[in-house]
Amino acid sequence: MRDVIEIFKELTKIPRCSKTHSAFIEYIKNFAKEYNYLVLIDDVNNILCKKDNSKSKLCLQSHYDIVCLIDNLVPELIEVDGYFQAKNSTLGADNGIGCAYMLSLMSEDYDCEYLFTADEEIGLIGANDLKLELISSYMLNLDSEEENGICIGCAGGVDIFAKNFKSQIIANDDNLDLYEISISKLQGGHSGVNIHQNIPNGIKLIAKAIKEAKAKLLDINGGERINSIPVKVKAIIASKNPPLKTHENMIITKIDAQSKNLNVYSDSIIDFLYSFSNGVRGYDQDLGVVLTSINLALIKTTHDHIEIKFSARSMQNDLLKEIELETASMLENYGFEVETAGKYPAWKPDVNEFTKAVLAIYKTHNESASLEAIHAGLECAIFKDKYPQIKIASIGPNIFNPHSHAEKVEINSITRVYKIVKEIVNSF
Repeated sequence: MRDVIEIFKELTKIPRCSKTHSAFIEYIKNFAKEYNYLVLIDDVNNILCKKDNSKSKLCLQSHYDIVCLIDNLVPELIEVDGYFQAKNSTLGADNGIGCAYMLSLMSEDYDCEYLFTADEEIGLIGANDLKLELISSYMLNLDSEEENGICIGCAGGVDIFAKNFKSQIIANDDNLDLYEISISKLQGGHSGVNIHQNIPNGIKLIAKAIKEAKAKLLDINGGERINSIPVKVKAIIASKNPPLKTHENMIITKIDAQSKNLNVYSDSIIDFLYSFSNGVRGYDQDLGVVLTSINLALIKTTHDHIEIKFSARSMQNDLLKEIELETASMLENYGFEVETAGKYPAWKPDVNEFTKAVLAIYKTHNESASLEAIHAGLECAIFKDKYPQIKIASIGPNIFNPHSHAEKVEINSITRVYKIVKEIVNSF
């Protein structure tokens, strides 16, 4: 038997940023060969490990990519007060712990299907394009982040992309001064898990400073990933009045240069950013979870246009469509061209024989365990569409602040949940 903690430490050393596949695939091939499993890989780099002539009733599933706020990152794991963290980066416990659980079970020779999906963090690409056949009747997803909760439903989501080409060169007849405004060291976080915590959004804070100074926008770049609340943003503006800080972490520097002409973006862009209602749009009182939200995630300027990207989520598919259309209409009214992508459905909560059995097992270890739904997106809804006969539940250890530099996982929770996972596997 291979120890879960040691496997996770090994996985942390493997490059696993989204769109990075080869090193992890090679690791899985070698691991599977050692324990006599077949390895099947489809054209979008999903991996299925199973025994030859398998009679599996249970599929265990995790995505293997991680959010990297710095490109090509390999986390440096550290242990602090009973938690694993990473030094100045995301950790990748989301979903590296789930992968470690699956590999440890493989080392014990369990006849299950082990599905490792690719590129979940950038639009559930692997799950959406999965071409591998499953024979199991039940699926245990290992991508949840709260030990007490057994997830049986989640939000659907859609990514919204907007471009505005309204820039022009104007004469600086008013002798406007140039300023650089930057912000960093914000908390950040997951745009589903943390969206209700009113975490400061760097793009909104910069837009507020520009709007209140009645300034002209020359350049703006910020945000890290579409499913992360933006931490770092920087803008260049031209203004008659010195802009004022809208957050204690904001730095405003006057640029010692004069320009006869300025390449400025339309004031309507700042009007949109300033007025846009970012964050939670509604709560589901019955489920006790955010119902609908939208995250203003990324912004950048190029040589001829400005781009903005959003991530919208809802627990109900009709409300997801509503916020998608509403946001697109608003953007178009402000002069943007709009596209959408990465859409995935909500996973409607489903209580069945599998979820009841998982709850019963869980309660022998944890009296406070309960069935719940979450506002983050899981791949489960897609699998339910592809394999309607499969009954699904999702569990995992306590992971805090995923998709941010503050991400950490409770070490004792990893061990406690693995005992539950093994009991579920033994039962099915």
